[in-house]
Amino acid sequence: MNIIIRPLGLSDYSDLKTSMVEAYHGTAGGIWPRSSIKHLLSIFPQGQLCVEVDNHVVACALSIIVDSKKTDRTHSYEEITGKYTFNTHDPDGDVLYGIELFVHPDYRDLRLGRRLYDARKELCEQLNLKSIIAGGRIPKYHEHADKLTPKQYIEKVKQKELYDPTLTFQLSNDFHVKKILKNYLPEDRESLEYATLLEWNNIYYEPKTSSISPTKQTIRLGLIQWQMRLFSNIEAFYDQVEFFVDVVSDYGADFALFPEFFNTPLMEPYNHLPEREAMRMLAKHTEEIKERIQELAVSYNVNIIAGSMPYLSADDRLYNTTYLCHRSGNVDTYSKVHITPNELKYYGMYGGDKVKVFDTDCGKIGIQICYDVEFPELSRILADQGMKILFVPFLTDTQNGYTRVRNCSQARAIENECYVAIAGSVGNLPKVNNMDIQYAQSAVFTPSDFAFPTNGVKAEATPNTEMVLLTDVDLYALKELHEYGTVKTMKDRRKDLYNVSLLK
Repeated sequence: MNIIIRPLGLSDYSDLKTSMVEAYHGTAGGIWPRSSIKHLLSIFPQGQLCVEVDNHVVACALSIIVDSKKTDRTHSYEEITGKYTFNTHDPDGDVLYGIELFVHPDYRDLRLGRRLYDARKELCEQLNLKSIIAGGRIPKYHEHADKLTPKQYIEKVKQKELYDPTLTFQLSNDFHVKKILKNYLPEDRESLEYATLLEWNNIYYEPKTSSISPTKQTIRLGLIQWQMRLFSNIEAFYDQVEFFVDVVSDYGADFALFPEFFNTPLMEPYNHLPEREAMRMLAKHTEEIKERIQELAVSYNVNIIAGSMPYLSADDRLYNTTYLCHRSGNVDTYSKVHITPNELKYYGMYGGDKVKVFDTDCGKIGIQICYDVEFPELSRILADQGMKILFVPFLTDTQNGYTRVRNCSQARAIENECYVAIAGSVGNLPKVNNMDIQYAQSAVFTPSDFAFPTNGVKAEATPNTEMVLLTDVDLYALKELHEYGTVKTMKDRRKDLYNVSLLK
């Protein structure tokens, strides 16, 4: 047996007619004349698909393109097909409308209908249409109409308490019922002229209008595992920063991520001061460092998350702050929300009070600084705001601390269906108090499902070694996970029972 899915041709009409006659024997439905098939092939040839088995066409799917606004109104089959003329076909529309799908009864055990549905979905994605919509009969409804309304019948089919040959098949192919249609097919006695308006959403659809954040789908991340070292002056520090930005830019990275407090080697001249005063002296360099990194982001065409640095506010409060320097020249700011006991004790730091995602040319991202990632509520709020990649600059001195950051980051990736990139510092700073030793293994974590690595680790650096980690992440894979994953953590939350929300 040889099975081929291919575009329909007019020369297939003889086989097509035979299959139609057999498929519709004794049921509602008619035989499309040769002239109708010829017209469909002339206006939308790629939308007409068939299955050939051993050189005979035994199944077919016919479709047109329509404007989604028209399908949102209650309509009959006659109306959507333009009284069977197909003059409702709109090449500039945004929805693929399935007007016909049938399989010769002798071949139904081969599940050819599923193959045609898959081919339609692929066509919908290729044409960048937002959805597939079709009217679906409910041929078993007449057996239950004396006890169930159409709505009740559909619900029982959804719950698999009842079986309907058409609706059950469509639901199993990821279609959902959009509404109930009345008087859809006149003389359809089995369905009592009721039908369901079914929809399959194309998760890859990109609106034709310009977006606030036109996104790429494959994003390259450059994580800098920074060696803590003393610098003779601040220009030597800038040279080292530029070196790494240059490297990740040469590899076409979309983002460069530096670690938390990566500029603390510059505290060495203030080591004679108490830690709190030394950190405040370092904060005086923050504005200049931010501006230099902003210039590098533009000149090297890479979005830079500038680790984190101490920031002294106008009201004399010290924050642990990062800067997202866009390659467009814009700068966004985020201050660490959860301050560690160490930061409070030695530096008197305050926690920030802003939680939000950032819109970039690669889509929506989130930033959390080290300890923040150990609080799952924060990441969940960002995920609800559309975050696809979470960046976590961190600083840990021991493997215990690193393990907390790593394991929590992996959990955030799984539970929020996103990528999490973490970058930390390595090496020692013997002449900077409270920054003596560092431990890090930078990494990129993924959700845990078939499209991703089995251990949920996309890439990881060598522990405690200065290096750059470069890897690509696929945003399409996140869309597929959200819709078709083995589990759907974002969709399956019991919002009727609990909720996580931002208070300010």
